[in-house]
Amino acid sequence: MRIYELSRKTLETEVYVKVNIDGSGESLIDSCITFLNHMLKTFSLFSSFDLVIRAEGDLRHHIIEDIAICLGKAIDNALDNRDNIERFGSSIIPMNGSLVLVSLDLARRPYAVVKLNCTNEKVDDVLVQEIEHFLISLAHSANITLHVNVLYGEDDHHKVEAVFKALGLAFKNATRPSKSCKSVKGTV
Repeated sequence: MRIYELSRKTLETEVYVKVNIDGSGESLIDSCITFLNHMLKTFSLFSSFDLVIRAEGDLRHHIIEDIAICLGKAIDNALDNRDNIERFGSSIIPMNGSLVLVSLDLARRPYAVVKLNCTNEKVDDVLVQEIEHFLISLAHSANITLHVNVLYGEDDHHKVEAVFKALGLAFKNATRPSKSCKSVKGTV
C-alpha cells in the first residue's frame, strides 16, 4: 500500500500528516482552522486518500503553509515509484454557479498556476492569498505540476470548495495504477 507519515516541528508550528493513497476517503483533520479542515476533508473524500492531519502553531499563515508542505511531501513519498500510474489527472467541477478546472501531472516537475478569481479577501476564516499559497506549496512539495482555474462563479466559498473537490478527483485519477509507464522516456 502507498502510505506515508511524517512530522514537522519548527519554532512556528508542529504538524503531523499521514496519507494512504489507496484509502477510502476517511479523514481525521484538526488544523485549528475551520475552513481549512473542511477543505482537507473534502479533498480526502474526493481523492479517496485516507488522511490524518494534526497541526498547531503561532500564526494561521504558518499552519496553512506547513500543512501544505507536509501533505505534499507525504504524497510525494507515498507515490515513490511513479512509473506504473496514470500520471495525469484533470477534473472540471461545478458547484452551484461556480465552475472549476484542475489539472495535474505527477511527473516530478514542480510548478503551479493558481487562479482562484475570488472577489473577496477572505473565505470564511482564511485569506484567499493563503489558499493560493497552500495550493502552490502543495504542488512544489509533492513534486507535481498543478493548474487550478476558477472559470467563473459568484460565491467564493463555492469556488474554493469546488477547487478542493476537483483537486481530489484529479489526484484520484492520476494515482490510479497503470500497466504501462506513461512516459516516452521509460520512467516518470
